Amino acid sequence: MSPLRPDQPLAIYMEGALGERPGKMGYGVLRYSPNPIACVIDSRFVGQDAYDLCKIHREGRRAPIVGTVTEALGRGAEVFLLGIAPGGGSIPQEWFPTIDEAIRRGLSVVNGLHDRLSPKYPNLGPGQFVWDIRIEPEGLEVGTAAARELANRRVLMVGTDMAVGKMTAGLEIDREARERGIRSGFVATGQIGITITGRGVPLDAIRLDFASGAIEREVISHGDAELIVVEGQGSLIHPASSATLPLIRGSCPTHFVLCHRAGMESLIRVPWVRVPSLRALARLFEDVAEAAGTYARPKCCAIALDTSSLDSEGAERAKADLETELGLPVADPIRDGPSRLLDAILRD
Repeated sequence: MSPLRPDQPLAIYMEGALGERPGKMGYGVLRYSPNPIACVIDSRFVGQDAYDLCKIHREGRRAPIVGTVTEALGRGAEVFLLGIAPGGGSIPQEWFPTIDEAIRRGLSVVNGLHDRLSPKYPNLGPGQFVWDIRIEPEGLEVGTAAARELANRRVLMVGTDMAVGKMTAGLEIDREARERGIRSGFVATGQIGITITGRGVPLDAIRLDFASGAIEREVISHGDAELIVVEGQGSLIHPASSATLPLIRGSCPTHFVLCHRAGMESLIRVPWVRVPSLRALARLFEDVAEAAGTYARPKCCAIALDTSSLDSEGAERAKADLETELGLPVADPIRDGPSRLLDAILRD
């Protein structure tokens, strides 16, 4: 469980990454964290507001951008959160002087990267903590596909690539369900979702033998929910991703929502991998999940389309074209809200 209390103000460290793709940890926290945001640290944009700069709207929220730990403390920060997800997930050496200063001056630290920080800082002050999120939970067992026996809907967010909005779409669907009075549970499987919700499975820190069992355990812990939304990771077509199969076997999904970025024709980090037709990809996810009739076949019931790179007219055209091609509801969960996505899950 998270040591982070929801009343503790955050300083989100995003030096050199604000407005860039590696800043996705920070963007997720800005958009969804229950914690107050004391400030964002990026010396390139001092004096501006991170919500405005990143075009994230959250009613009543502001996040002033500062350049130093000293300024963050002056803004009331209690926790220093690493808001950057560099390729490979390791902490760059040039960050350590700033992290050292944050610890020395009494800030707690939230670290979602692979390198553990807690052994480096054994002598903390009263109430101070270092939360290394990517640590394998204790007591894991191998998977048994026990989630297949649950009577609820279980939707797994899948995608064409990494960082195409699987967590965002899942959180939006979960929020919409709760607002409708549906008992919904969200299974976080990555650093951002775990930071936001305070619980989950750091899937890429778990030994492969126990990966499906870890997901299974977390899904079953939400067994009294009417709807379980499972955050996806990676993609079946990504050569660096091994996460999708344990997610499928651990959650035994009844539904998929396929996430994609409008206009994306190849994978970001491995551009030689072309994105296949979404119809074929949706069928691939269903076929793998069914495993030649071994398991119940889930249905890909909707497409969550990230249209942030398009203007409103282009976004409407992209959604309409895809909907005509696939015969499935298509919506951008941020631009349009998640209502149509949830409706599709509940309808099938």
